[in-house]
Amino acid sequence: MSESDTGGRESGSGNRVSRSVEEFVGQLRTFTDRARGAVPFSLPRLPSPPGALSAAQLRAIDRAVHGQRQQIAAMTAQLQAFDEQLAVFERILDPLVEWSATWARLEESVADLVRRPGDPADPDETPRSTP
Repeated sequence: MSESDTGGRESGSGNRVSRSVEEFVGQLRTFTDRARGAVPFSLPRLPSPPGALSAAQLRAIDRAVHGQRQQIAAMTAQLQAFDEQLAVFERILDPLVEWSATWARLEESVADLVRRPGDPADPDETPRSTP
């Protein structure tokens, strides 16, 4: 900032302060440049501040929770589809169970007509031993 930039302000002590700050910043830059050149190896990277670290952790936790909720939603959809498939299968099985029971009764009634007394396949007729 030069005297013409101040727009009519007094340039006494204000100008000296800004000049001393600029000199200080320049000296600090020179010092850091020299210090960087003097070190033969690279300095380790400083860890991120705790606030940034916790923000990264919270983002990771948020992504994990979101992913788990998506997995639960997918499993819920799969279970719903499986339940619907079982319901259809159950509706198909009901008439088959009835048909099978009817067929078993028919076989039993026909078998009673065909069996003769004394037939070894007849469960009611047991061979009697004579004394």
